[in-house]
Amino acid sequence: MKAIVTVIGKDATGIVAGVATKLAELELNIDDISQTVLDGYFTMMAVVSSEKQLDFTALRSELETHGANLNVKINIQSAAIFDAMHNI
Repeated sequence: MKAIVTVIGKDATGIVAGVATKLAELELNIDDISQTVLDGYFTMMAVVSSEKQLDFTALRSELETHGANLNVKINIQSAAIFDAMHNI
């Protein structure tokens, strides 16, 4: 399973650490990551994967809850959606 995780919110210490820790707890490996701060707002995009087929509804719920604790918005989407868009 491969997915794209995005994180957006006001910049603060510990966002990357908090998100990476949660992804590890969910047994998601970070394959690639990019982050920047734009005018005080933190943005991050990560490609994650897992050997297991994980439930996206459960993952999305866990990440949304964790994002609220970090004061950021976390979203996860299947990479298959992006692959399909480019094969049309």
